[in-house]
Amino acid sequence: MAKVSTDEKLINTFLERGVDSIFPTKDALKKKLMSGERIKAYQGFDPTGPYLHVGHAMGIRALRILQQLGHEAIFLVGDFTTLIGDPDKDTARPLMTEEQIQKNMAGWKEQAAQLIDFEGDNPVKFMRNHEWLSKISLADLIKLLSNATVQQMIERDYFAKRLKRNNPIGLQEFIYPLMQGFDSVAMGVDLEIGGTDQTFNMLMGRELVKRYLGKDKFVRTNEMMEAPDALTMSKTGGNGINLADKPEEMYGKAMSYPDELVTKCLRLLTDMPMEEIWEINQKMQDGENPMTFKKLMAFEVVKIIKGAEKAGMAQKHFERTVQKKDISDEDTEMVEFMGTVPVTEFLKKALKNSESASHIKRIVEQGGVEINGKKVVSVQAGIEFTPGTVVKFGKRKYFKVVDKK
Repeated sequence: MAKVSTDEKLINTFLERGVDSIFPTKDALKKKLMSGERIKAYQGFDPTGPYLHVGHAMGIRALRILQQLGHEAIFLVGDFTTLIGDPDKDTARPLMTEEQIQKNMAGWKEQAAQLIDFEGDNPVKFMRNHEWLSKISLADLIKLLSNATVQQMIERDYFAKRLKRNNPIGLQEFIYPLMQGFDSVAMGVDLEIGGTDQTFNMLMGRELVKRYLGKDKFVRTNEMMEAPDALTMSKTGGNGINLADKPEEMYGKAMSYPDELVTKCLRLLTDMPMEEIWEINQKMQDGENPMTFKKLMAFEVVKIIKGAEKAGMAQKHFERTVQKKDISDEDTEMVEFMGTVPVTEFLKKALKNSESASHIKRIVEQGGVEINGKKVVSVQAGIEFTPGTVVKFGKRKYFKVVDKK
């Protein structure tokens, strides 16, 4: 068993950096962490899409701190809860198949391993909630359901908004918070980490741990980080900086953030000291060119995930291709001739399904796609992609059509 550290500086970082709220209190959790007692903590991730993004990295890095302190950390894949679907603010999520779920989660351990250690003296555990949720009997489910009321459920903001709009709510959606809450019971955890969008579910788990296990469970909610398009980062939307992205893709996406989010990115997505971040914030307010600080932010984001060397190479790539507009064949990906197809179909193949169909369509509609230097105006019209055709997607991706091998 790993030796527990009470490094107060590291503990304070865990309690403060990127944290929105701590239940029951920050002081109570600090007292627990300073006691030297080894705790068990986790964050869960539902495989609704194939890529983890930097928003998830905030929680993964929090697990890394606990791992460094000698505590038991768990990276939980919600492969069973995904069958139900975490309630969304607008509509019920479509039910996913087992095949889709397994395909989505296939590369997650490798992606997360860039930030946490699944080996070594105190390895993070990689677990799946299918292990226990699939074995719940009808009698156990009825007992679980008895721990919540309809009134409690409709108080959740997502449900309240949909009721107000007269949008339907599926009965299976009521079960989701209880299922997620039961994860804490099944693993016997002392602490759960997650985004503020998961507060309701995590507090449900806190209540279930009290009732089933007779102990307290702490909850740490992370602040939410917008995607470069100013929307919430989403696995299904594909609009985030993905952990599986190449360094130059990460850097370019980070450079797409508006100036006003530079200091927030530095605060939530990097390990730069807070005093330096506030100095940067002040310099920007005083009128200094934000480009310098945005490039520093993009470098730091890539460095956290890919390392300083690759971050430096990504920065040079951006300066050459975007700032100096020096595009060479090595910056262009080759795509085999497909014939006459809509540009969205071409891009889906060229991007190797790394972007969602909705995201591709949005970029096209916003004028972000060019073919041989001319903007595409229709997502439906067939286009003949002959060998030699050059397609630009967004600000940084170039594809060239070649003959089939």
